[in-house]
Amino acid sequence: MRETKGRQRAGKTLDILQTIFELIDMRSFSNLWYWIALAVTWSTASHYVLGVPFDMIVRARRRGGPVAEDMLMLTAVNVRRLLSIGREAGVMLTLVASFLISLIVVLGFVFRIEFAQAVALILVPLSGVGLLSLRTAARLEPVLADTPEVERVARILLRHRVSVQAIGMGSICVTALWGMFQNLQLSPLG
Repeated sequence: MRETKGRQRAGKTLDILQTIFELIDMRSFSNLWYWIALAVTWSTASHYVLGVPFDMIVRARRRGGPVAEDMLMLTAVNVRRLLSIGREAGVMLTLVASFLISLIVVLGFVFRIEFAQAVALILVPLSGVGLLSLRTAARLEPVLADTPEVERVARILLRHRVSVQAIGMGSICVTALWGMFQNLQLSPLG
């Protein structure tokens, strides 16, 4: 009698899990949550330019005064933070990130694990944005050391934002094409 009740409970648990997995498609490229996460990732990456919100940069250029001082101060803090991380732990971070990204790429594209492909299609371009951010921070360091001009700093930040947006658009296009290819391959029609 006890075994029968235990099996019934286990069967109900399996039915619930099966229902959840059917409701939430666990394949990455056909999952709405993956596409929302991709959009939020690139939206956030292009809005916060080296940690400075885009709207703050625009207001600093238009209004000047205290808003411009805040933008310059926030930029200086974030540039120093990025460069100190790069100088103190850059080699170790590069090694760890390279290992993890390589592992994810191999799991995804050699062993054909769809979740790893999805993660790789986000992380590989984001690692490029990280390197670009370090380069921009190094470029801003001497500009911020002297008496910084708001217009010059804003121009460098906005140029960096356009580069991040270009990487993001390319990433979204490649991800969409790869996702459609994967979905067509796995569809019953293909």
